[in-house]
Amino acid sequence: MAMRSYPVKILLAWGEAISGNVEIRNWLMKNGFEELGVFCFALRNKDEARKWLMDNKHPELMALINGAEGNPSALLWLKNNNFILLHTMALAVDNDDDALRQLFKLKEKEWAGLALKMRAVKNSIEWDNNDVHKISRE
Repeated sequence: MAMRSYPVKILLAWGEAISGNVEIRNWLMKNGFEELGVFCFALRNKDEARKWLMDNKHPELMALINGAEGNPSALLWLKNNNFILLHTMALAVDNDDDALRQLFKLKEKEWAGLALKMRAVKNSIEWDNNDVHKISRE
């Protein structure tokens, strides 16, 4: 099993889509990179997008999200299936700064940038969820 290879400009577009650029996300979905557009929804906890990634043979992208959410089984799956870059990214997205430094050390700056964008989305979701819980307890 191997992950699809993407040109740098597509990785940069994906990063913009992850950060919320709807036009670029839609462009990705209509121009042969549907999995990257759907990933943006899955990252934001949309169950139908998560199912789509699995049903359309992109388990590595779903494992990246699950690993970034701290799921040890997903991290192990990435490692066992030779998705070492995605494994390191998942750790970086989950606020592991050593993993982020490793991406830069490996000269994977585009992937490191993607990890930072995913981290921002993930942390924002967690902050919002935790903020709601705090308010409901007061």
